Amino acid sequence: MPPDAALAALAAALGVPYDGPGVVVDDVHHDSRAVRPGSLFVAVRGEHFDGHDYASAAVAAGASALVVEAPLPLAVPQLVVPSSRRALAVVAAEVHGHPSKALTVIGVTGTNGKTTVAHMIEAIARAAGRVPGVIGTVGARADHDPLPVTRTTPEASDLQRILRLMIERGVEVVALEVSSHALALGRVDGLAFAAAAFTNLSQDHLDFHRDMADYFEAKASLFTPARSRIGVVWVEDEWGRLLADRSPIPVRTVGTSAVCDVWASAIAVDTRASRFLIFAGDRSGEVVMPLPGRFNVANALVAAACAIEVGIDLGEVVRGLETLPPVPGRLEVVPGDRPFIVIVDYAHSPNAISAVVAEARLVGARRVIAVVGAGGDRDREKRPLMGAAATGADLAVITSDNPRSEDPDEIIAQVMAGARPGAVVVEPDRRAAIRHALAAAGPGDVVLVLGKGHEQGQERGGRIEPFDDRVVVAEEWRSLGEGGS
Repeated sequence: MPPDAALAALAAALGVPYDGPGVVVDDVHHDSRAVRPGSLFVAVRGEHFDGHDYASAAVAAGASALVVEAPLPLAVPQLVVPSSRRALAVVAAEVHGHPSKALTVIGVTGTNGKTTVAHMIEAIARAAGRVPGVIGTVGARADHDPLPVTRTTPEASDLQRILRLMIERGVEVVALEVSSHALALGRVDGLAFAAAAFTNLSQDHLDFHRDMADYFEAKASLFTPARSRIGVVWVEDEWGRLLADRSPIPVRTVGTSAVCDVWASAIAVDTRASRFLIFAGDRSGEVVMPLPGRFNVANALVAAACAIEVGIDLGEVVRGLETLPPVPGRLEVVPGDRPFIVIVDYAHSPNAISAVVAEARLVGARRVIAVVGAGGDRDREKRPLMGAAATGADLAVITSDNPRSEDPDEIIAQVMAGARPGAVVVEPDRRAAIRHALAAAGPGDVVLVLGKGHEQGQERGGRIEPFDDRVVVAEEWRSLGEGGS
């Protein structure tokens, strides 16, 4: 982009008129606090804040130009657009030189498993000698170097900047978690995906989407020619089968049947590992993966299919899965020499809770004890379903998660409304709930601490207080004495 025509080129990309002076912009921001001299500020209207109210602060901080939905009385060039949010993705991609086109970007969407699949792709790419990057729920990395990120899929301005930085760090393959919010709000508009992956769909985020059909359509929008070259779909999910049947782009199917393009057999799992045979075309391999759970075998197959589609050999796929480091807060076993096992997992939807409880039974748990809470200011409809899923355990301890602005007792009451008859304990204090579960556990039991996974804080009343389930488990174990009850 010629420096003396930068803003004119952005106007052309947006399809809006501009006949003002030539302006150079070297970065794009939607947060006025991040603006530096030479930046373009895009005034996005959000749920709680309107960026137009902060445009003057952006100009004072050095913004060279604005993108707005209505002209503002400020003495800088302005591009007027129908939707600032949609414009944000377009101008960010232009200013940063469309970095996704210079990278192999794999988008991963679905209700559960996105983080695990992204980490698996990262491990496979590294095993294949390709420098990996990952962007998602537990953060962003360029190879081993952490990068700042604030949400599962960052806003378009931040996302394009991170991708540009990844190129500068030598990254070649990027695994990007793509949330339904990101798709609906246009955060990934302007990205070129080498492959798009679908893990599964179950009830979640119905505080944002009208219904499950709307939730599905948001996910399905990743599987279009404008966004992705090819799709990889887990078809042992009703929504996955629907997506594979109607996708306008080529799809590679994944499952546990030989009718799929990538599939597995001879699956065996325990509390420490998964073993299976993987088949892709006329190739096959045996995998011993240091991550338990049949659903993680599904995640591994999705990751494998994505890797194969971007040119990674099956042997390198197997090596990557076998050297996979622990995925933070995903079926993470808290270490210790005790007569029972404690697992921390991010499961916070009804299906995810049911799946983790089922896995604990599959590996031969004498009893399953589950600590479960629902987050505040999120999908209320799923709370009774979470209660039903939690009481699939032999003992369910219902507690707080991140209550945010809601009353924790009211959230718990909604969860309990779906609880089935059985052994249920209500303990609003999450630390006390974990202590109760540990004290109740005996030899051969599996204790599941669910909902927060990798998170290191608990959000309540506008504040985030330090709280890491893994740390709290270790602390409470020590207070109870080594070996539990």
